[in-house]
Amino acid sequence: LTGVPREQRAFQYLLAHAIPGDPRHVLQTFDQWCYRREHLSSVGPVKGRIVERLLYERAPRHVLELGTYCGYGTVLLAQGLPPGARLYTVAVDPRHAAVAEKVIRLAGFDEQTVELIVGPSEEVIPQLREKHGLLKADFVFMDHWKRCYLRDLQLLETHRLLAEGATVLADNVLFPGAPHFLQYAKTCSKYRCKVHRASLEY
Repeated sequence: LTGVPREQRAFQYLLAHAIPGDPRHVLQTFDQWCYRREHLSSVGPVKGRIVERLLYERAPRHVLELGTYCGYGTVLLAQGLPPGARLYTVAVDPRHAAVAEKVIRLAGFDEQTVELIVGPSEEVIPQLREKHGLLKADFVFMDHWKRCYLRDLQLLETHRLLAEGATVLADNVLFPGAPHFLQYAKTCSKYRCKVHRASLEY
């Protein structure tokens, strides 16, 4: 009715209530909006703890996120990076990317730490090395269209963008589901697989 997209409404709430430069408070404020006002398809605090734990265990230097949406997952990943690490995040929708950019900067992360790339993942992935300087990713977080998971994993393999021992974390593989991705990951003999059980966000 207002003509303002809900993603933009969420950002306006962040501007009014979040502490600039405090990524944890930005995430908490985001959670408050999603619990009390409107649902957004962000990672959320429950699955967020899984992401945080894996980042702490792996301490990756180069992280790739496929599916920026409003920047919640990006801030979650960025706050868990070791010093000097870099995060590349790929957003397909320019309108969502515009919101995400403001959320990321509000949380205190500059372009040296987080690079936001706008475009379809199947076009961006082949350009990551030459155009964006990502030689190999130590940690990949997939949270975009589920039908793209397998295609994009195989693109990363084809372009040799996965470091040896890299972690690939994919959200919502059971529901709404990415069965072809899951089958490939379990049967291709390139990966050791673990399913983390969690509830849907919010």
